[in-house]
Amino acid sequence: MASFLRIFSALIFLSIPVSSQLDELFFPGFKDLSNNLTLQGIAKIENNGILQLTNDTSRKMGQAFYSSTLRFKNSSNSNVFSFSTSFAIVIVPEYPRLGGHGLAFTISPSNDLNGLPSQYLGLLNSTDIGNFSNHLFAVEFDTVQDFEFQDINDNHIGIDINSMKSNASVEAAVYTDNSTKQDLSLKGGKAILVWVDYDSAENILNVTVSPNSSKPKIPILSFRVDLSPIFNEFMYVGFSASTGLLASSHNVLGWSFKINGPARALDLSSLPSLPGPKKKHHTGAIVGVSIASVVLAICILSLAIIYIIKKIKNAEVIEDWELEVGPQRYSYQELKQATNNFSAKQLLGHGGFGQVYKGTLHNSKTEVAVKRISNESKQGVREFVSEIATIGRLRHRNLVQLVGWCRRKGDLLLVYDFMANGSLDSFLFDEPKAVLNWEQRFKIIKGVASGLLYLHEGYEQVVIHRDVKASNVLLDSELNGKLGDFGLAKLYEHGTNPATTRVVGTLGYLAPETPRTGKSSASSDVFAFGALLLEVACGRRPIETRALPEELVLVDWVWGKYGEGRVLEVIDPKLNAEYDQSQVLMVLKLGLLCSNNSPAARPTMRQVVRCLEGELELPDTLRGPRSSDGDKAAEGLDDLLNSFASSSFDKTTSCSYFENGVSYPSLSTSPITLVYGRD
Repeated sequence: MASFLRIFSALIFLSIPVSSQLDELFFPGFKDLSNNLTLQGIAKIENNGILQLTNDTSRKMGQAFYSSTLRFKNSSNSNVFSFSTSFAIVIVPEYPRLGGHGLAFTISPSNDLNGLPSQYLGLLNSTDIGNFSNHLFAVEFDTVQDFEFQDINDNHIGIDINSMKSNASVEAAVYTDNSTKQDLSLKGGKAILVWVDYDSAENILNVTVSPNSSKPKIPILSFRVDLSPIFNEFMYVGFSASTGLLASSHNVLGWSFKINGPARALDLSSLPSLPGPKKKHHTGAIVGVSIASVVLAICILSLAIIYIIKKIKNAEVIEDWELEVGPQRYSYQELKQATNNFSAKQLLGHGGFGQVYKGTLHNSKTEVAVKRISNESKQGVREFVSEIATIGRLRHRNLVQLVGWCRRKGDLLLVYDFMANGSLDSFLFDEPKAVLNWEQRFKIIKGVASGLLYLHEGYEQVVIHRDVKASNVLLDSELNGKLGDFGLAKLYEHGTNPATTRVVGTLGYLAPETPRTGKSSASSDVFAFGALLLEVACGRRPIETRALPEELVLVDWVWGKYGEGRVLEVIDPKLNAEYDQSQVLMVLKLGLLCSNNSPAARPTMRQVVRCLEGELELPDTLRGPRSSDGDKAAEGLDDLLNSFASSSFDKTTSCSYFENGVSYPSLSTSPITLVYGRD
């Protein structure tokens, strides 16, 4: 009987799972831990034990995950466990006060994330954003404000669940007592201790930070969330970081983690620290007493003088404005090497500004487009600086990304992401490129509209592009439309009026009021976008000099055909009648409305985007100018537009133009490419 009881007890014991699953990590430094961490990208463990996720290399990512999964759920009821983690980080930007981009503590079902650098922090890519299947949790320490993800500023802490748009975020700060909050710079180059605590019973996630080892009583960020639907039973824990146009060194000094309990405390004084600036070692000149030593000294001095003179002669002079622009500055030799000495075989195109070459950066093997502005170009230093200062800070999927720049004597060079399919106008007008079908064209114009809306309303200032046209719409490898060439861009504060006496533009795209008033506005960009809409739908340039007189001006021709009930005749014949007729008609009508002579009568880009997205409906019919009286607009056109503006759009426009009965103008009086006056 006793033997039977012993056997029965043993069976009972064996039937109970033995909890050998690891539930705690403690790394006061990472030296000799390479076997415990899975490193991706450019992440590495320094000799002193610091985990460096990224360095000063642009557009890179680095990740470090604990090599084994941890159990985060009770298999019996699928409730997630409480957990606590503490880690010390140091972010050292390449340029003071200019971060790039940030790091995140991450819990993920995989330790090999297919993420992108820059604003994605190596966690996700553009196709994964918002997918519930990601099962991704992150606490980000972001040092760049990305308007695409509605970041609050360039120094914030956010909680991200399956997306880069934070579910909750707060400006980085620390509570020094029960009420006093003190600002904390994430990119100050100093160690910051972080605590992330999740209470599964209360479904509360707290994030606390401090510049010292003492944990404040009040967390800087609290967020109520049930992580049970987000977490799998087994998950990886670790860190991810990335750089963009600008770079930062993202470092983790130490890390502790605990399931169902408080993480072990870290003491900053006992953790490895970043090395200080390297000291310069000066060696005194040794004066020889022999003739040989004197001769050697003279030779060395002569060579040094020759070298210094040559260096000064070829120096890339840095002016004050160059210290204020953000993107990376490349040396002339780097770009010369990337483009094979600006070889004719690398030439992508040329225009009034100069030439554009395809290049491959030697270090990163990244393909780029190098815009080399010629000495004879009308685009001088003013426009060069404008393009760097403007697009260098803009971030949107439908804007061409500026990678860097170079200035050497009279050579001005801009470096962009390489757009594999060139410009939109080459597809519309050049041979023998493949014909864009309607779906591709509609996708392109929607993308450009989204980019323009970001410029007008989504950036910290209003950005007027002032040169929207098909040749400035570039297409990537997937035929996504991206607006580029910001050399003529103008910025002003939201709620103010732009002031300029400098008229710029291109025949057919230039708003009629611009040469009269000397002012460009968001509405003048809308006018140019209207010309682009008609251009894409009709496969014709806004001004076709070789056409018949009645077909010279595209918008007049479209109005004429529309009034005759034969508007389908204007659609690009290369489409072979394979298109969504209602969609094409909507684009044509929207193009005509954007091309209105009165700025107040044109829709805003927000209204344009809503129309293209199908959120707003255009009137069924528009009545254009009478063929028998070209100087008078058809009766009812102005009233119809007025009714449309007041009822369909989300912003009511001025009606004075309609009440005065001014006729719809011909664009044949639009001036050819104009650049005069001064900003």
